[in-house]
Amino acid sequence: MIIAATTTTNDDLFGGVNDFFDSGAWMVIRNLSIFFVVVFWLATAYWVYKDARRRIEDPWLVAMATLLGLIPPFVGPIIYLFFRPPEYIEDVRERELEIKAMEDRLSTRDLQCPVCRAQVEASFLVCPVCTTKLKQACAKCASPLEALWQICPYCTTPVASTGLPEIDDTIADSWTTPRRRAAGSE
Repeated sequence: MIIAATTTTNDDLFGGVNDFFDSGAWMVIRNLSIFFVVVFWLATAYWVYKDARRRIEDPWLVAMATLLGLIPPFVGPIIYLFFRPPEYIEDVRERELEIKAMEDRLSTRDLQCPVCRAQVEASFLVCPVCTTKLKQACAKCASPLEALWQICPYCTTPVASTGLPEIDDTIADSWTTPRRRAAGSE
């Protein structure tokens, strides 16, 4: 009799599992899981919408990106991540403003001393702050001359050399006639 009581049928083996899935606890777990999955899905779609608004100017493209985040659940945001613009609109505008500011700064071309960076005028021969020689003065009219000028444009006086060796002088001083090889040394 004890043996008959210990044997179970196939229905009794999965009876506990079947009872669990028919219980109220399983219904609560299932409903909470579905609720959290739906909330996570809507949160990813909302994230796609917020991110697309920060990266895309066209409202139609923002709507399409949001739709892409909604329709294929959990796959749409991943697809959006691959194809979204790399920069925020604010960053693009900020970079364009920085470039425009640099272009404006370069176009004004403020003259500065190369040593102390003090503001100087084009007519200065020396920097008034650090006394660095900025330009050479003409020997006749004392006008400031640019470094590459060979004649003064104000009085037509030739500019004296700055003491640097001429190219022709340097080559002529260092050039020697090449020696010929002996016929048998090949």
